[in-house]
Amino acid sequence: MVISYNKLWKLLIDKNMKKMDLRNAAGISTNALAKLGKNKNVNTGILEKICLALDCQVEDIMEITDSKDSIKREEK
Repeated sequence: MVISYNKLWKLLIDKNMKKMDLRNAAGISTNALAKLGKNKNVNTGILEKICLALDCQVEDIMEITDSKDSIKREEK
C-alpha cells in the first residue's frame, strides 16, 4: 500500500496557497511538510492540523492506493 498526498497539493492549488502558506496556517514543521512532499507517513496530529486549517476531511488530502495501481498511473 502506498500513501499519496496528491489530493493535498491539488487542494492547495484550488485555494491558491503555497506549501509555506499551509505550514504557517496549520502550524506544522518544515520536517512534516517535507515528509508530506515525499509521500511518507506523518502522525495523525499533523493531518488533523492540516484538515482544520483547510476546513476539509482527511479523505480530501490523502489516499491509500495499491502500489501496482500507483505505478500504472505514473506510466500514463
